[in-house]
Amino acid sequence: MEYLPNLKRKYQEEIIPALMKEFGYTSVMQVPRLKKIVINQGVGQAVTDKKLIDTAQEELTLIAGQKAVQTLSKKDISNFKLRKKMPIGVKVTLRHNRMYEFLERLINAALPRIRDFKGMTAKLDGHGNYTMGISEQIIFPEIDIDKISKILGLEVIFVTSADNDEEGFALLREFGLPFRKQ
Repeated sequence: MEYLPNLKRKYQEEIIPALMKEFGYTSVMQVPRLKKIVINQGVGQAVTDKKLIDTAQEELTLIAGQKAVQTLSKKDISNFKLRKKMPIGVKVTLRHNRMYEFLERLINAALPRIRDFKGMTAKLDGHGNYTMGISEQIIFPEIDIDKISKILGLEVIFVTSADNDEEGFALLREFGLPFRKQ
């Protein structure tokens, strides 16, 4: 039997029927699905300290379970001492089983470790996608706090196939993301 992540099984067995009932879909193919999760970390201080970008890349690779790639600047900005094609961030795109595994770790292990966490805001981008900012990378259990040189924030972007915010919000809510009560 093929390995199936818990959240993928939950999506197939519970979320699809729930969303079909809620929105009155006639086909399973109409139900929105999670396409990918992009984790992005801007490291602006990497202009002066080159080791920072390498450690950020290693940390993001640990968090995601997939190799992170460096992002390069597109143009020169003299005020920030930035030249074209200098590394200024790292990102990783998760799809399929790795995406579901990361989402499960985020919901069950990382988010509960945030101090004074009151839930996520329910503001989507208009196309059913959601971007969540995390101010410290140390909430992930994969990161060893003793080896941290600098605390950096990161963004987690959930890209869905939903047509509007209402459907995208319902999908993410069913997955178990802790949204604030309005």
